[in-house]
Formats: sequence, C-alpha cells, structure tokens
Amino acid sequence: IFSKTSGRFEDVSESSSETDEDEEQPVHHQEGNTDLPSEYWGIQKLAKYLKGGNPTATIIALCLMRDFNLAQETCQLAIRDTGCLEVLINLLDTEEIKCQIGSLKILKEISQNTLIRHEIADLGGLQIMVKILDSLDKDAKCLAAETIANVARFKQARKTVRQHGGIKRLVGLLECVSVGSSILTPYQAKDTEIARCGALALWSCSKSTKNKAAIRKAGGIPLLARCLKCSHANILTPVVGTLQECASEPIYRLAIKTEGMIENLVKNLRSEHEELQMHCANAIFKCAEDKETRDLVRQHGGLQPLSVLLSNSENKQLLAAVTGAIWKCAISRENVSKFREYKVIEALVGLLTDQPEEVIVNTVGALGECCQEPINRTIIRKCDGIPPLVKLLTGTDQMLLVNVTKTVGACAIEPENMMIIDRLDGVRLLWSLLKNPNPDVQANAAWAICPCIENAKDAGEMVRSFVGGLELIVNLLKSKNKEVLASVCAAITNIAKDEENLAVITDHGVVPLLSKLANTNNDKLRRHLAEAISYCCMWGSNRVTFGETKAVAPLVRYLKSNDPSVLRATAQALYQLSEDPNNCITMHENGVVKLLLAMVGSPDETLQEAAAGCIANIRRLALATEKAKYG
Repeated sequence: IFSKTSGRFEDVSESSSETDEDEEQPVHHQEGNTDLPSEYWGIQKLAKYLKGGNPTATIIALCLMRDFNLAQETCQLAIRDTGCLEVLINLLDTEEIKCQIGSLKILKEISQNTLIRHEIADLGGLQIMVKILDSLDKDAKCLAAETIANVARFKQARKTVRQHGGIKRLVGLLECVSVGSSILTPYQAKDTEIARCGALALWSCSKSTKNKAAIRKAGGIPLLARCLKCSHANILTPVVGTLQECASEPIYRLAIKTEGMIENLVKNLRSEHEELQMHCANAIFKCAEDKETRDLVRQHGGLQPLSVLLSNSENKQLLAAVTGAIWKCAISRENVSKFREYKVIEALVGLLTDQPEEVIVNTVGALGECCQEPINRTIIRKCDGIPPLVKLLTGTDQMLLVNVTKTVGACAIEPENMMIIDRLDGVRLLWSLLKNPNPDVQANAAWAICPCIENAKDAGEMVRSFVGGLELIVNLLKSKNKEVLASVCAAITNIAKDEENLAVITDHGVVPLLSKLANTNNDKLRRHLAEAISYCCMWGSNRVTFGETKAVAPLVRYLKSNDPSVLRATAQALYQLSEDPNNCITMHENGVVKLLLAMVGSPDETLQEAAAGCIANIRRLALATEKAKYG
C-alpha cells in the first residue's frame, strides 16, 4: 500500500477508493448573516459592477476585488454567496483577455477553499480552463494551469481534466522549460513559469491511476526527466512531486531508473528546500525495491545525504520519507555497509520512540534490513535499541508489526540480544502475535521465534511456559499462506528438538497436518517441511504415522529439486523415515535409490551421509526379506 502510514504503496483509480484530499479537510459554512465583516459587504457591493456587463466596469471591479484578502474565508464565501463565482467562470469564456486574466487571478486564490473548488467544477470551470491552456497569452496559460492545480484536488475534478484533454495540454506545457542555465532571460523565465504551473497541475492530477497512464501516453516521462535537470527549486518541487506520485506504477519506476533520473533525485537530496528533499526521498523510497535502483542511489552518492537528513527530526514528513528511502536502500548488503560507516544504525535507534507511526514503521524496517550484518545486531544492543523494539511488539499497526517481528527475530540471532528479549517477555509477545489475523505478521513472528528457541538457555521449558502455545502453532499448519506454513514448519523443527514438547505437538496432531502439506512445489516450504518431518520422526510411532498419512512418496519427488537445502533436508527426512520397513518399500517403489545414489558422492557431507544411511536401511530390509524368503 508504499501508502503514507504503511511504508508500502497501493494504487487506486477513480473507479476505486481513491484518496480524496478534500474529504480530509474540514468544510466550513458561513453561519447566518449576523456579524459579517465589512469585507463581505464590500464584495457584495462590487458584485453588481461585476455583473453589469460593461467591460471597463468589469475590469475595474476585478481589480478592486483583488485588493481584498482573497485568502480569507469570509471573502471567498462572499464571492460565492453573491453569485460572483458564476460570473467569474463566464468571464473565462470571453474574448477579452484582460477579463480572462482578471477572473483567473481571483479564481486561483479562492480555489484554495474546498467548497469553491467543488463549485468551480460543478459550474463547468475546468472545461473552460483546459481550453485556455491553448491560449497564446502566457499569463492566461499560467493562471489556468495553477487554478487547475488547486481545483483538481478531488477525484471528479481530476477525471474532468482528463476527459476534456487537459492532461495532454498540461504535459505540453512542460516543453517550455529552460534547462542548463541558472540565470534566465525574462523570456526564458516566463516559459519556465509556464512549465512550473503545468507541473503543479499534473501533480494534482497524478493522484489518479488513469491520469498517471494519461501522462505517460502524452509523452510526459521524458519531459519530466528533462525538467528534473533544471536547477530551480520552484519547478523541481512539482516535477519531483509528480514523479514520486507516479512512482506507485511499475512503468514509472522503470523509467526513473532507465532515463537517468536517479542521479538528479540524489543531487536534489542536498537542496536547501526541505519539501524538494522530501519528494526526492519519497521517490527513492518507492523505487528502491529494485536492486539496480538501489545500486544507482549508492553509485551517485545518495546514501550519505540520506544519512545526514536523519538528523532533521523536526520535519516529520521529511523524516518519514528519508527513513523509508533508507529502509529500501538497506535491502542491498553493500548499502548496509555504507550506512554503518555513516552511523545510521545509531541514528535509527534514536528514532524508535517519540515519533509518528509512519517514521517508526520505516525506521524498524530499516533496522531489520541492517541486521543482515551481524555487527549491526550488536550496535543495536549497545545503543539500547532492544527494549524499544520489544515494546513495539505490543502495537496495533499491521505494517509496524510486520517490520518489528522481522527485526526482533534478526536481533535474536545474537545470544546476548536474545537474553534481553527474553527478559523483557519478548518471546511471549512474539508467540501471541501468531494469533494476529495478518499472515505476514504470523509468518514473521514464527520466523522470529526460531532463533529465540535456538538461543534460549532452557528452550524446552520456555516453550512449555506459554499456555496453549504449542496447540496454537500446530493449528497454524492449516493456513493457506505458503510463507506462514514455511515459518511454522521451521518453528516446529526447533520445538521438536525437545522430546517433551515433541510429545505434546504429536498429541496435537502435528504428523497428519505435516503430511497433508507434502504435495507442494514451493521449495522454501519443502525444505522446512522436510526438516520438521525429520525431527518429528524421533517420537513414538511418528515414522509409521507419516507413512500411513502418505507423506513418503511426495518427499521422494523433492529429490528432483535444484535447491541444495531442499535436497539436504529431504535426504535427512527420508533417512529417518527409512527406519520403518513399510516406508522403505514406498520409497523403493517411487525410485528413491537411483536418486539417492547420485547424492552419495555429494561434496555436502550431511547430504552424503543421509543419502547413504537411507540406501543402507533399504538394502538391509531387502536382505532381511530375501533371508526370510529363501532362508
């Protein structure tokens, strides 16, 4: 969903639940007619001159109206209440350019008001303004585009702009930009202003998926890339704003990478303008899921300015964008090494408390990726990062829980970290998150439990202390989610190392549930399932039960996998199962000997021994059968 609150995003078009900026703003109504300020009555007096029809009187009335503070809601609503809004929109349709410009100057100001935006759209103002984008008058073009930028903050307005050819015209305005010169002639400055206003309008319009497609079809991508080379922040901000909005679409993310835009995004991370920095960081956040993009950010020197921006803790929107960009860039191990060099891990730990949820979600995600380097797990502990991470396990935000379960699990790989996690009741919190309805949370919690069991001083006793914990984890084998199943199988492998716990999960029906999963083509699940089966064979008649519940034949097919870890786990499981004569027969019937013989010469000693042991058990059974037959 990389949406604002989750660190991920999800695309929407007009036909779906597109976020409507206006719906998030309070709508104010003018109450009664009492105690209205003098400005209200002043505009009411001007209304009759505006409606009078005389061009000169109209222009004078427009000029006088602009003397009022049009940013004030009283003045905005006075224009609406006195019927001036209809007149202003009608004036857009005249041949008199001065009237057009005068009207647009007022509409540009008052369209900051939610109610007036909707009324302009209802009165057909957008259609006329789209036509004005073709005007030969540069001032009229600029004002029309800026007003469209204001009005197109709600869904229906964005749709109207597209349906009346506005996107193509707005993209055309980007061609006016002057690139390469920091000092512009008056002519170039005016053209650059046209491009800026066009970019502002495209930014508003780009909040809809269909408009993103329309911008691309109109040739917007190369023009946005060209504008990105401009050195003026006032045009760069709406250009990068549009790009980061469009970066929710894969085709734009690819273009940002291939059209050389990463270099300019990185360059503008060093801008003096925080809004521009924020949009650049957000664009990187959305694009850096891709490895080549992450490499480009590093190669163009983007990791250092991102690290520096972490110290700007006052601007929370900028901080959210920067932590998001660091999170995604840290997926690459080479970038993690650079971040360690820039002391990013220490800075991130400092952001785990007293921050908006969006910042914390991204910060925890970034720390989780940084844990790829073992030394960073130690740094997190030494900076007192474990207690705030464990505390976040009690949160409710789903994306936060997905990230924090992964990060706590990564930290738990270090035994010293695990001691702190256990002391703070972190393992119990992880176990309770297995009940969370979100499969991503369930899977990450189960993965996190694995190193916790491995590094616990008395793992068996710790696991038994969670009332109903074993039944809960066994029941998760009924999940339809492959990642949940793989993680739960991995947890069961660790649980089954304790004989008492293995007996309990056997009573809870772990064997038939594992057998039911055997017919899978997913190599990750195959590996962990085979390991779980291998350890579960160590109790009672579980080996026999696996045979009876048809787990053996599908396991033989795993030996055709190209994944070495699947082969190793499967050979070990088959070795354990081959202690039962009936399983040996099933294996032999399914051609296991030929497959295992090829593995006896493997350089992997564990695989080699398991394959040889399984073949030996099958051979021993065959010899015993022959002896019984022929004496």
